[in-house]
Amino acid sequence: MTDVMAGTRAGSDVLPWLAFSLLCAGGSLGLSWLAPVVPLPSVVRAVGGLLAIFVLPLASLLVPLLVLRRVPRKKRKVAWQLIVPLIAGVALGIFGMSTGSAAALAERGVRADAVVVSADYGSTNHCELRTVDGWDISPSLSESNGCQDSVSKGDELRVRYDPEGVASPDDGRPGSDGVLLAVLFGAAVVMGTWGGVRQSRWDRAYGEA
Repeated sequence: MTDVMAGTRAGSDVLPWLAFSLLCAGGSLGLSWLAPVVPLPSVVRAVGGLLAIFVLPLASLLVPLLVLRRVPRKKRKVAWQLIVPLIAGVALGIFGMSTGSAAALAERGVRADAVVVSADYGSTNHCELRTVDGWDISPSLSESNGCQDSVSKGDELRVRYDPEGVASPDDGRPGSDGVLLAVLFGAAVVMGTWGGVRQSRWDRAYGEA
């Protein structure tokens, strides 16, 4: 009877935390991917990005901590598994945005010859571009999409850009972060569910002691 009750409790713990982990990881990926695909106002995109990269990953860590209602504050701890959805959620928000940009460019991108107006060689390179007929291209071209160290002011590049000025331009080379996103999503959901279940069990065990 005791084993049956323990199994029932374990099952009742898993489903809510699985749903919560799916919500956090799916929200980070979905919001970040949608931001460049749908040309919404910049304020809306900024809010969506904030939710995807910061709020939802933090929630995946903080909400399981808040379930420790029976445990005295000084004795509360966080399951190590919950570090994974925090880091994976931030990565989902970042890489989801780049994947969304690629999808947006595939749908409405325009290919054009562009001139490098200025180049910033910081920790990550960024090149400001303008079409050869004088139209500014926004946002700037990133290092991963063609702004290499060898590129300098005045160089001409063949790029694909978003007329809406939402998706980041690229050099048209095929690329996909699909496998990486799938791994990050799976890790966030599995480890988030595991960590949440452990938090619930700690809280219940302390209350029954």
